[in-house]
Amino acid sequence: MRALHLLDTITATTAAMAGAVIVSGSHGGRSVVGFALAGTPHAVFFNDAGIGKDRAGIAALDELEAAGVIAAAYSSDSARIGDAADGLACGVISAVNGPAKAAGLAPAQSVAAAVAGLRGE
Repeated sequence: MRALHLLDTITATTAAMAGAVIVSGSHGGRSVVGFALAGTPHAVFFNDAGIGKDRAGIAALDELEAAGVIAAAYSSDSARIGDAADGLACGVISAVNGPAKAAGLAPAQSVAAAVAGLRGE
């Protein structure tokens, strides 16, 4: 079973998290990509921060897709920003990238169900 890491901030990602599933409380904006890739995760979840202008709150999903990383965002209306445990327990997916879609993730799915599937539970 894949490891699971709950990170209130994606800046806490480490190389020891390689191949894991990460649920982050951070927004999914472009500025988080380097931090997410530092851990070479199997999958990563972000808060969509309301998505925002020009999809700014989920811009990382496209960049992580280019790196082959499964990435999804959960609605800020479903879980608190900055609280990964709340994202896992209450988050509802609002956006997915191509690798996430190929892995069976979809909008309206709970983060908990998506994580369970990705971990092989």
